[in-house]
Amino acid sequence: MTDRSRRAFRIAYDGRPFHGFQRQPDVATVSNAILDALRDLDALETDDVPPGYAAAGRTDAGVSALAQTVAFDCPHWLTAAALNSELPADIRAWASDDVPAAFHATHDATAREYTYHLHAPDSSLTRARDALGVLGGKHDFHNFTPDDTGTVRDLSGNVMRNGEFLVVQFRADGFPRQFVRRAVTVIEAVATGAAGLDRIDRLLGEEPVEGPAGIAPAPPEPLVLTAVDYPDLSFEGEHAALASAREIFETKAIDHRANARVASTIADGIDQGK
Repeated sequence: MTDRSRRAFRIAYDGRPFHGFQRQPDVATVSNAILDALRDLDALETDDVPPGYAAAGRTDAGVSALAQTVAFDCPHWLTAAALNSELPADIRAWASDDVPAAFHATHDATAREYTYHLHAPDSSLTRARDALGVLGGKHDFHNFTPDDTGTVRDLSGNVMRNGEFLVVQFRADGFPRQFVRRAVTVIEAVATGAAGLDRIDRLLGEEPVEGPAGIAPAPPEPLVLTAVDYPDLSFEGEHAALASAREIFETKAIDHRANARVASTIADGIDQGK
């Protein structure tokens, strides 16, 4: 139809209520919610998915996003604000850009950035940076993922201290499954002194490291997809959509801080024998 063209949307979401991004039957996922919204808006030509529908990344259950990018053919009237009108509050479209008909949100992304907020008040920032430094560069990360292919990646990143948290950023053209969360497990072990840098050398070696010697992934909830690069695109934030997203996530932040204070009050009272 002539009134349709391909458009890419920046999508932010709190991933904790969802079973990941990818469509699944009988459970709530981010992709299911987006397609349900398009169906409710009568923006689909069929009852399935729009042509070209793809996302920058398939975030796991519990993982959140600031810059997830979803592209598909849609009516010209479909703005981020219009999409938000049928999306649950945990998911907000906040910017968009018109893209060529052949654009693919997965394949055309040149880099992705994930940020992990590691609660580590007593760990060493220097050791954490040393660990990420060893992981950096081009390696076969086959011991950091259950995937059998796509394990060779060129990784860069950074570690910063923010109060009681180590903010660990990972950047690459793409990531195999669970890589970031397993890398965080190793970085935390080195930062706390539970493991040395030689542990990373072994994991980067050719021999499989499995079973008790393998790496368990860190919890998914502190992980956020914070950036996805498309050199030829210039996403324009929509005022109403930006305001809606900011208000919702600021409210969530306040609620979670209040909940944390309640939990701390209980924990402190138990320590004091009340």
